[in-house]
Amino acid sequence: MTTYLLVKWIHILSSVVLVGTGFGTAFYLFFGNRSGNVQAQAVVARLVVRADWWFTTPAVLIQPASGFLMAHLAGWPLATPWLSLSIALYLITGALWLPVVWLQVRMAAIATAAADGGNELPARYWRYAKWWEALGYPAFAAMLAVFYLMVAKPATWSQLLP
Repeated sequence: MTTYLLVKWIHILSSVVLVGTGFGTAFYLFFGNRSGNVQAQAVVARLVVRADWWFTTPAVLIQPASGFLMAHLAGWPLATPWLSLSIALYLITGALWLPVVWLQVRMAAIATAAADGGNELPARYWRYAKWWEALGYPAFAAMLAVFYLMVAKPATWSQLLP
């Protein structure tokens, strides 16, 4: 296996971990929040935070490292339309993800405190949950666009914009 193919395999694997973990944890927290069960919400929120630290964060770091190395090894200039747009969308996703992580940490703490005290979730939890969802949808859409760009690799801007 060549160095390029090894790096490509790592890049693809980490992209699957990144988007798969993000989608999976979002699914469980989304539906956990609709369960009406504060204990379940607390457990799910804590596990979502843990999954972000254990799986998403390493993948977030591996993606640009392996992507830039592949571009270098393949001789693709970073100004190549599909590549520069992918980088921009990745940065946008990161800008959306950072507050999502903060919100998840806060939501987990709030839900744990409410569950431990036998209380309902306060309004602040639900405000955070709304922001968490509002930031998550465009981040996920941007990553789907990055997947498309990685596979299709449109060579010119006119191929990107019909």
